[in-house]
Amino acid sequence: MSKLGDLGARLHRGEVGYDFIGNRRIWYGLSILITITAIVALAVRGLNMGIEFQGGAVFTTPKTDVSVSQATEYAEEASGHDAIVQQLGNGTLRIQVGGLDTAKSDQVRAELAKEMNLPEAKIAAELVGPSWGEQIATKAWTGLGVFMILVVIYLAIAFEWRMALAALVALIHDLTITVGIYSLVGFEVTVGTVIGLLTILGYSLYDTVVVFDSLKEQTKDITKQTRWTYSDIANRSINSTLVRSINTTVVALLPVAGLLFIGGGVLGAGMLNDISLSLFVGLAAGAYSSIFIATPLVADLKEREPAMKALKKRVLAKRASDAAKGEDPVAADALGSDAEPAVVGQRGRRGRSSGRRG
Repeated sequence: MSKLGDLGARLHRGEVGYDFIGNRRIWYGLSILITITAIVALAVRGLNMGIEFQGGAVFTTPKTDVSVSQATEYAEEASGHDAIVQQLGNGTLRIQVGGLDTAKSDQVRAELAKEMNLPEAKIAAELVGPSWGEQIATKAWTGLGVFMILVVIYLAIAFEWRMALAALVALIHDLTITVGIYSLVGFEVTVGTVIGLLTILGYSLYDTVVVFDSLKEQTKDITKQTRWTYSDIANRSINSTLVRSINTTVVALLPVAGLLFIGGGVLGAGMLNDISLSLFVGLAAGAYSSIFIATPLVADLKEREPAMKALKKRVLAKRASDAAKGEDPVAADALGSDAEPAVVGQRGRRGRSSGRRG
């Protein structure tokens, strides 16, 4: 068995683990800091909206020796607006200029033909009105809202409302960070970006539900024992699914990284950046939030329940009693994991007569 596989098996059995729940305030603070940075960046720098949302024109030239930097200079001088130029196959250029109407578009097209020494008729022009972008944005917000509502309803039915609330907070956390990164790096926001944002919600939710399902199974009849608090079992749930979450996230990130860094960066296919950046940041943020935000938040909410408060009091009293008797709390917990498989999620030896119940 590989070292990673052996570590995963030991994490699942509870032999090793990291106290995610106990250090939750660190992760909360880090997430708040990142979120504030994203919001400030969004407020100060704003988003670089594509012509699909603000309107403008797209010019496609025939094969030319004009460089991307030269074409950018020509387009900005002719239009008075910022221009985005991408080199396509066979030496053709795609020149995108926002904020142009029909008359201005024709003028810019004529100027580009003159400066680039190309026949004006060979430069294709496509005009996009801002009303179309408003319709796309409205549909995107509607789709996002419907998705959020359905997620909350499903999780509230399949699990409970506290898990639904925690998952919703994690999703908003992921979206905020992704949008903030777009603002910081200045990547253009296009329809592809919106598709990427909607896609990452599914990935983020997947990791969260995996941990929640493990937590639901292991907390069945939790109040019938005195070995573990709800936070203890929540921590076990995270650790038992940790390697799985890491593996699925890495496998998903690798092809997206290829699109972003090789396709968009090395090969210069800028159009790939529209969707790949949102996917890359969203996948990483989703894996982080499912481990460090969603489950600790559920534990915080559950520990406020009277039944969980009473359980925690009994567990701590039991541990203090065992310590006073000179018993090893670690050994007692290990014995309890065999005696109470339904609580801690172990497939232990149910018939073992030496197991002690609290």
